[in-house]
Amino acid sequence: MKRAFLFPGQGAQVVGMGKDIYEKYEEAKKVYDEASNISGLDVKKLCFEGPEEELNKTENTQIAILTTSLAILEVLKANGITADMATGLSLGEYGALIYAGIISFEDGIKLIQKRGYYMGNLLPDEKFSMAAIIGLDSKKIEEVCREIAKENKFIVVANYNCSVQTVISGEEDAIDKAMEKLKEMGAKRAIKLNTSGPFHTIKLEKAKEAYEKELENIKFHMNNEIKVIKNLDGNYYHENDNIKEILANHIISPVRFDKAIKLMEEEQVEEYLEIGPGRTLTGFVKKENKKANTYNINNVESLEKYLEEHK
Repeated sequence: MKRAFLFPGQGAQVVGMGKDIYEKYEEAKKVYDEASNISGLDVKKLCFEGPEEELNKTENTQIAILTTSLAILEVLKANGITADMATGLSLGEYGALIYAGIISFEDGIKLIQKRGYYMGNLLPDEKFSMAAIIGLDSKKIEEVCREIAKENKFIVVANYNCSVQTVISGEEDAIDKAMEKLKEMGAKRAIKLNTSGPFHTIKLEKAKEAYEKELENIKFHMNNEIKVIKNLDGNYYHENDNIKEILANHIISPVRFDKAIKLMEEEQVEEYLEIGPGRTLTGFVKKENKKANTYNINNVESLEKYLEEHK
């Protein structure tokens, strides 16, 4: 049976995530403790106690979500649960790369800490926001963004999540205008997102440049046994890819999770396992493939239920 591991991105965080798994499983405990030692940050406290405003800071959110996902992953691996392929949303791609052994655990934690810091702090001064547009074709959304951009405003598509959900990013007034126009054009919903910057756009060029320097110190190990799908283009990582360039460009380029879903469908994946807080990614998969077998593993209850069913 073909199985894919999916790793969530920013926005899935919740205070208390991973606490019951940490308390019950030695494998999970080790991951939280090691992540805290590597980063010099009390990742456990951040995940289990918050406070929410600290957890929601990009520099903290990314390492907190990744650590929680990897803690659950270790318990699954200890129980013989493996996947043929893996992918994630934005920061979630690092969970997939670590699972495949392309990046070591230690390097992954160091990188995500730096990535979160640069994305949270090296931001332009203007007021930006992001919005999820639901129920409208992405081509129409792109057209509206181009129209508004002609008025000397910055607005672009940042995430292609699935065929019925697209995220736009830009100057606050441009986003407000686009939301109104897209609702008039038939969008079912337009929701402002709680984010601190114009992620996955050219406005994060400074963050990308700083991050490139961090990537210089990392050794990557391609693994042909486990396939990892890139956010950048929805294709697999290949032997001759410049991984440093891909991960740097990832910060300023749109996320193509829609294409990742399509590729997994073409590969006839039978089981999708979202590992970590929330249930966003399996939601996107279900939008495209109602019959897909999807599971969310985010606490002891869901983990044990899954393991019981897959003995």
